[in-house]
Amino acid sequence: MELTSTECAERVRRVEEILGYSFTDKNLLIQAITHPSAAEDNPIAQSYERLEFLGDSLLGAIIAIEIYERFPQIDEGGLTRIKVALVSGGMLAERADELGLSELIIFGSSERGTGKRGLTSALENVFEALVAAITLDGGLTAASKWVVSVMDGYIDLQLAAEPENPKSILQEMLQERRITPTYELVETVGPPHDRCFTANVLSEGRVIGTGSGHSKKDAETQAAAAALQQLRRFRPKSRKKSAKQSVVAAEIAEIP
Repeated sequence: MELTSTECAERVRRVEEILGYSFTDKNLLIQAITHPSAAEDNPIAQSYERLEFLGDSLLGAIIAIEIYERFPQIDEGGLTRIKVALVSGGMLAERADELGLSELIIFGSSERGTGKRGLTSALENVFEALVAAITLDGGLTAASKWVVSVMDGYIDLQLAAEPENPKSILQEMLQERRITPTYELVETVGPPHDRCFTANVLSEGRVIGTGSGHSKKDAETQAAAAALQQLRRFRPKSRKKSAKQSVVAAEIAEIP
């Protein structure tokens, strides 16, 4: 999508107003709200993809620090559940939409022609890209201030009560054996506006689940769900909670 200088300046002004932050490098902001479909000549340099990669890690760290300090009484499992809920794709997309970012993302003609099927994914990615852009422009303190202000009403102790998605459930199960699941992206297919990602989840280097989705996070979630389905196939039905650790160990060992 080609914007005139006036249109671009107005879009920047509106996003800065939403963020409550004024960029020194306006190009960082423009990149953070540019969908790959609008940067087809050079999507790596001109779209939000690289910023989204960085923002994903920064957002996780910001949320982790905030909840660690806010909830000193919560154990690792509870903190993990809160974090997973807050950085989930659905949560980020909803927050970005509520802020009014839906109408400010720069889409290319190919994406506009599809009716913006990937809007939810784009909102999630833009949120993460903006975290990275603010950090690069003004430092981590500025980015943390924005993230906490946007997420504050959703940082709730109740999120620690139950796992919110397959990734957190799997993580809790594996942590019984002091194992942290890892995820790897193994395939990306399709045009920028309609990509399909495939990811594996690994336990101690061994693939225990594979999943696909229209975002990397969705693919990882589906991979975790597949791993849980495998684990539950081997779960004995009459085990006591006191034997939970040995049950998980047996389940992992029996995965084909």
